[in-house]
Amino acid sequence: MTNDLPAVLERARRLVESGETASRSFRSEALAALAAVLRDHREIWEGALREDLGAPAFETWATQTGLLLGEIRHARRHLWRWMRPRRVGTPLAVMPARSRIEPAPVGVVLVIAPWNYPLQLSLGPAVAAIAAGNAVVIKPSEHAPRTAARLAERVPSALPPGLVQVVEGGPDTAHALIGQGFDHVLFTGSQRVGALVAEAAGRRLTPVTLELGGKCPALVDRSADLRLAARRLAWAKFLNAGQTCVAPDFVLVPEDRYDEFSDRLGENLERFYGGAPAESPDYGRIVNETHFRRLERFLSGLPLRWGGERDPERLYFGPTVTGPWPGGHPAQREEIFGPILPLLPYRNLDEALTEIGAHPDPLALYVFARRREPMRRAAAVLRSGALVTNDAVVHCANPALPFGGVGRSGHGSYHGVHGFDLLSQKRAVLNAATWLDPPVRYPPYRGKLGLLRLLLR
Repeated sequence: MTNDLPAVLERARRLVESGETASRSFRSEALAALAAVLRDHREIWEGALREDLGAPAFETWATQTGLLLGEIRHARRHLWRWMRPRRVGTPLAVMPARSRIEPAPVGVVLVIAPWNYPLQLSLGPAVAAIAAGNAVVIKPSEHAPRTAARLAERVPSALPPGLVQVVEGGPDTAHALIGQGFDHVLFTGSQRVGALVAEAAGRRLTPVTLELGGKCPALVDRSADLRLAARRLAWAKFLNAGQTCVAPDFVLVPEDRYDEFSDRLGENLERFYGGAPAESPDYGRIVNETHFRRLERFLSGLPLRWGGERDPERLYFGPTVTGPWPGGHPAQREEIFGPILPLLPYRNLDEALTEIGAHPDPLALYVFARRREPMRRAAAVLRSGALVTNDAVVHCANPALPFGGVGRSGHGSYHGVHGFDLLSQKRAVLNAATWLDPPVRYPPYRGKLGLLRLLLR
């Protein structure tokens, strides 16, 4: 793909302005073509993700390819309903007329994708954009170069010219793209970079959706099924070697069940990955040396309870469970975003909720309990992009649920109809009749004020 950025935007804008993307048949056929690219080149996607992240084929299908195909099926099935204009009432003062709200494409959408799920987080927003009748430019992460290259090779040529374009490059390319003046920017990544994206887009008054991260907490109540909680949290945390924005970042455990829960976590990890996770075909790798060294700095000063093995040459950082962080430790302040899981003991529910509330609003909050009280209290006093009870991460697989953050974990949401609405303009349409033209609105106004007040009541 050429990096003549003005030409990229112009090509996309010409397609949208031609009106071709407005029809339901065009959108549905384009989504079907995108699904074919994912299905027909499954081995290519699996190979690229294995090279970039050491991703097992099962995880690639479960979290990326299969998830995208589910999103596309959902969009095609419901597109007619999403696109249908919605009739609304018309006040007496502007009668006779009919009013409705109809969704219209916003134009050209820029998607800036991260490296941790480079296929899903490049094409997931694109599915929403195409469903809403827009053209898309994708800037995939330079930290997942094989996936970025396969996206550039396979996707644009399979779809109508200009509908989806892929521009490879680093931060300078992303900054230059934002400066071109897109109609919407959707960014997924860190809070630090998200702030820079929002600032750059703000100079062009470009609307921005930010999908960020944060420290997603898991609260294990005293009433929880400990076996289930340990098994599901072990899977959710160490999926993709912990490089998941909605992965549990730390777990709060009742102090009288702390050792038991820690042991059960270790048992599940050994069951999942064997006694030598480095040799397991089901465990991923850290994306690059920079992130590997960052994780090593996190581990320093944390009391080790399970795992901790690592091999920098292979970018292998094994599943690691630690005790609570010392006050002021980086793990207390920053998102870990890797396979290190601190366990924090608590004495009562108030103490646990206070600890969670001391951190910025997370992308997801997980509560494991059989009692309703901890679920109700957590929902009442804590803000989060999502609230999941007795499981973790799986809410992302439901296209009927919005995916997005709140506060510092982001703003705006997509998936399913929520992505369609996000990337559609809700256009107000009023069709006035010509057979009657009441004179009350026209000067001279003398003697008409009372009638106007009556009409506007």
